[in-house]
Amino acid sequence: MPRRMGHPSFCGWLRVIGWGTRPIADKPDQEHIERMPWTSPLHTRRRINLAAKSLPVVELWTTERDQALQVVSNWRSSHSYPLQVIKMTLLKRSRQIDPKAIVAQRLKRLPSIELKLSRNPHMQLTQMQDIAGCRAVLDRVSDVEQLARVYRQSDAKNPFGRPELVETYDYLRCPKVDGYRSLHLVYKYRSKAKQNQVFDGLRVEIQLRSKLQHAWATAVETVSTFTGDPLKSKASDINQDWIRFFALMSSAIALREKRPLVPDTPDQKSNLIRELKGYAENLRVDELLTGWGTAGQWIDTNAVPDAAFFLLTLDSDKRMVNIKSYLKGAEASANSDYLASEKENESYSQIQTVLVSVDSLAALRAAYPNYYLDTSAFISVLRSVIA
Repeated sequence: MPRRMGHPSFCGWLRVIGWGTRPIADKPDQEHIERMPWTSPLHTRRRINLAAKSLPVVELWTTERDQALQVVSNWRSSHSYPLQVIKMTLLKRSRQIDPKAIVAQRLKRLPSIELKLSRNPHMQLTQMQDIAGCRAVLDRVSDVEQLARVYRQSDAKNPFGRPELVETYDYLRCPKVDGYRSLHLVYKYRSKAKQNQVFDGLRVEIQLRSKLQHAWATAVETVSTFTGDPLKSKASDINQDWIRFFALMSSAIALREKRPLVPDTPDQKSNLIRELKGYAENLRVDELLTGWGTAGQWIDTNAVPDAAFFLLTLDSDKRMVNIKSYLKGAEASANSDYLASEKENESYSQIQTVLVSVDSLAALRAAYPNYYLDTSAFISVLRSVIA
C-alpha cells in the first residue's frame, strides 16, 4: 500500500502557525537600500479588486480593459520596493550558507494572476500573497533547512516594525499531491521609516529550494509550456499521465534527499522506480525534453553591464527567448515595458513574458531554465534514477 507522508492536520498546523510573527532585522534592510523612484500604490483596494475581477469578462483591446490593466499593473509594480528589501536579506542569508546559492525575484505574470483568481473566485487581488516573490536555490536540502532555521531564529529575537512573517507553507515535510516540494515563507512589509510606510501591508513570498527541487519545478513549467496543459492546476482535463510522472519523480528525488515522499506514491523504492520508468517510457520524457531544448535561440537585445532587471519573453513556437536588460533605477521603465509586452501578446498563448531580477545575466539561466527550454539538470537526474 502506498504511504502518505505527513498527517493532514499537522501540515495544516504548520501553515497556520508559521514560526511566530516577528520580523527580519538583518542589514541591508529598508533603511539601507538606495532610494530610487519606486512605484507606489495609486488606487484604493476596492478599486484594485474590482479591476482585477473585471479582467476575465471584458474584451481584449478595449478602453475598459486597458484601464483595468493599468490599475492592476500599478498594484503589482508597487510590490517592487518591498520585494527588493526582502530579497536583499534573503541574498545575504543564503550566501552565508551556500556561497553559490541562486537568488532571484519576480513580479507575478498577469495571465498567472488572472488564472489564480479564476480558480479561487472568493479571493481578492489585494489578498494574493505571491504577487511579489523571491527564491533561493541552494545546493542541498539540508542547506534549505539551515536557512529556514536562520529565519526562525531571527524572527524570534528581533523587534517589531519591519517585515513580519504571516504564513509558512512547509512542502518539504508535507509535499503537495502533485509532487511540489519547497518551503514558502510569506512576509508582510512593515517599515519604521515614514517615507516607506506607503508600502506597509504588501506581501512578499519567499521560496526556498534545493537544486534537485528546482530542476523538478522548472521541468514542470517546461512541459506545461509545450503540452498546453497547466500541470500545476487542478483541472480534470489535464493529462493525468504527466501529473503521475512528476509525482513519482518528486518522490524519487525525495528518496535521494531522505525526506518525506509525495502522498499516494509507492514507499518501496523498487516499486516506485518501476512505475516511474513505465511512465517515462510511455511519455517519451527524455526524448521530448531533449528535443524541446534543441535549437533554441537566446537574444539579448540590449546587453547592459550590471543590469538590475531582465524582461524575458519566451516564444515557445519559435523556441526563442528575447532578453531586455535594465539598469538599477529603471524599475518604472521595466514595469512599463512588462505591461506593454503582456498587452501586446495577450492573444498569443505560446508567448510568455516575465520581469525578473538576478545578480547577473550569467545567473539568469540557472534561475529560470524553463525560459531557456533547458531541462538538462532534470534529464540528468531522471536518467540516474531509472538507469
